[in-house]
Amino acid sequence: MTDTAPRPTLEAVAARAGVSRATVSRVVNGGDGVREPLVARVRKAVEELGYVPNQAARSLVTRRHDAVAVVVAEPETRVFADPFFALQLRGISKELTAHDNQLVLLLTEGRDDHARVARYLAGGHVDGALVFSLHLDDPLPGLIQRAGIPTVFGGRPGWSGDRRGVVYVDSDNRGGARDAVRHLAGLGRTRIAHITGALDQTSAVDRLDGYRDVMVDADPRLIAEGDFTPAGGEGAMRELLERCPDLDAVFAANDLTAAGALRVLRESGRRVPDDVAVVGFDDMLPVAEQTDPPLTTVRQDIEEMGRLMARLLLRAPDRRAAEQGVGAAPSSVVLPTTLVRRASA
Repeated sequence: MTDTAPRPTLEAVAARAGVSRATVSRVVNGGDGVREPLVARVRKAVEELGYVPNQAARSLVTRRHDAVAVVVAEPETRVFADPFFALQLRGISKELTAHDNQLVLLLTEGRDDHARVARYLAGGHVDGALVFSLHLDDPLPGLIQRAGIPTVFGGRPGWSGDRRGVVYVDSDNRGGARDAVRHLAGLGRTRIAHITGALDQTSAVDRLDGYRDVMVDADPRLIAEGDFTPAGGEGAMRELLERCPDLDAVFAANDLTAAGALRVLRESGRRVPDDVAVVGFDDMLPVAEQTDPPLTTVRQDIEEMGRLMARLLLRAPDRRAAEQGVGAAPSSVVLPTTLVRRASA
């Protein structure tokens, strides 16, 4: 049987540092009013003893948990199959880790999970929430707002209801789509098709609007709905070739969609870019650089979007400060996009 040494206590740290227990508590919990020489003595004692604060007790004092919920409104199979989510989560994780905060990942398999997520957020387990991949008819925003915790959304809000005070981080989806289609038109392509994303998400709607900004009089048959997946790109590409076999370019709503479209074009004997030029959206390197041919695409900084979401949330005033009118709420951010040219267009 192995003896387990008792955990160092607050009293032991106070004795080692030669200060009161209250002084140690203020230093450990980030309080003010302790002179710097005493702070240094307490921190030295903490390090020497290997003292680890009791998080539950600390939360009672600070009313903070140093934990942030990341809510992804997608099923597990989608989240772990799409590199977009990995990049955004990496950005969020880096920023939270830099500020000694824990990431709590919450996924929604279906509508039955929304109430569970809302209960968790309202239960005081986390200091705030980062929410992305919402759908237009999603009840989550309203449920989360009623939970009363600071929240930053990934993507432009598209739901109905009160949007006052809503903070979000997004990319210039419409402008990026315009750049993609103008590039194809500049190559002399006239029958430019578009494979959309899931049109219950604002990013897909914005990219479709950007396509229409350039292709004002486009044949409606040149637009096919996808769902941001390779399978969706394959199905939409087959539909487009059947309806419009003379198309000479495709703007796909994301890189995964473009990868599916490229496979179908190759199977049909179309040469890319000679017969059909293809442009995607995202510039996810594991996808864009490994397609055949490598994909011309619109780059959005997905990892930076995640970092910014976390940064804005950590800057948000806590509930007590908000109630007292202390601290200004952060503003939403829309990041620019860049066209990255490779061999597909």
